[in-house]
Amino acid sequence: MPRIDDYREALELGRNELSGKNPDLIAGFSGALINRDKKGNTSLSLDFLNRKIIISWPDQVFSYADSEEEISIEQQILILHYLKGTLSSSGSDITGEWIAFQDVPDGKFYIDAFHRRAKNPMVQAFGNRPEVLADLAANTFGAVISDQGDLSIVIKALPLVPVSLIIWKGDEEFPPEGNVLFDRNILDILSAEDIAWLSGMVVYPLIGMAKG
Repeated sequence: MPRIDDYREALELGRNELSGKNPDLIAGFSGALINRDKKGNTSLSLDFLNRKIIISWPDQVFSYADSEEEISIEQQILILHYLKGTLSSSGSDITGEWIAFQDVPDGKFYIDAFHRRAKNPMVQAFGNRPEVLADLAANTFGAVISDQGDLSIVIKALPLVPVSLIIWKGDEEFPPEGNVLFDRNILDILSAEDIAWLSGMVVYPLIGMAKG
């Protein structure tokens, strides 16, 4: 398990990789909005899991637009990686083609983490009550119903990163099954490790609300 020092180092590395880059280009390619006040202060406004994140520039300090709640360091790292990935890929457009985690290069090295953080907990929590998943995801993340499996929803985790959660109901012979799919453009934006982390960030809050 990573130590907090490892996260801090990754956060600093992410900031350094974007340091000196043009914020207007970053905003344009990532789907963020750029803001400049009368004093010349610059910031980016980015939608992440249905909440608006403000990133001051060039110091890259994160805050929520509507709350003083702290943004986790893992989420900050992921967002920085997203900004770097969209800049490097010139804003890789959503393709409409869904892929599984197994299709991600190096995904095999993180498949256990992906199952542990996302797929298995989702099936355990919602396999027998997928309608609860749909309701919670709609209310929390603005999810919309899709047409895969017995029930599926699509969540726009980031402006260019839709995520599909799918449930197949069980029967007398087979237990419930499920999966988390990603638009193919994610291959240009995030690493396999980032995708595994993002999957957990989508699924775990929904599980927590279902239990609560």
